[in-house]
Amino acid sequence: MTDVFAAPPAVRVPVRGGGTFPVRRIFCVGRNYADHAKEMGAAPGDPVFFTKPADAIVVDGVVPYASATQDLHHEVELVVALGPDATVFGYAVGLDLTRRDLQTAAKQKGLPWDTGKAFDHSAPIGEIVRASEVGDLGPRTLSLAINGEERQRSKLDQMIWDVPAILASLSKFWELKAGDLVFTGTPAGVAALQPGDRFEARLDDVLHLQGEVLPPV
Repeated sequence: MTDVFAAPPAVRVPVRGGGTFPVRRIFCVGRNYADHAKEMGAAPGDPVFFTKPADAIVVDGVVPYASATQDLHHEVELVVALGPDATVFGYAVGLDLTRRDLQTAAKQKGLPWDTGKAFDHSAPIGEIVRASEVGDLGPRTLSLAINGEERQRSKLDQMIWDVPAILASLSKFWELKAGDLVFTGTPAGVAALQPGDRFEARLDDVLHLQGEVLPPV
């Protein structure tokens, strides 16, 4: 059969050393750092999962300020990239951007978080680095600076559920496949972004993401 319109191109993330990673799905973990759960007024418990569309990915660092919100927040995260047989291919750093006012309103009404989480340009991500080049995650430090001022910092061993535990839990609900990305949660320090803000996220000197928030389109 013939398509009635041209299919959109697959979303791809650059891989350090060459090649691109075709994105299939984006899974996200909520409340995976005790200090962040506390600052959001929640107690740590079982993993909280939600998703973003693949085309929420931003690879050039250019992030338009989101529509329909007055409270766009940053959440820096380690991102796991899955390869064949859902094994860990590599890692990146990313931002789980959140329309906090819309998410809060949805929570209060017991509604899904989609409007607060799964919007356009809500998943900036740096290049993917192969797992063998990153090594042991536990001692690594995740951080985010806005306009040169550090706002978030934590060692990855502070995650409540480590990467194997996250993947095992996700696998109970979805069949994970090559091309899936998993945003693994954010530490404390989430706060608002403004048009013109510049962001720089790092996992030590191994993973890197930088960019800028532009005025609304």
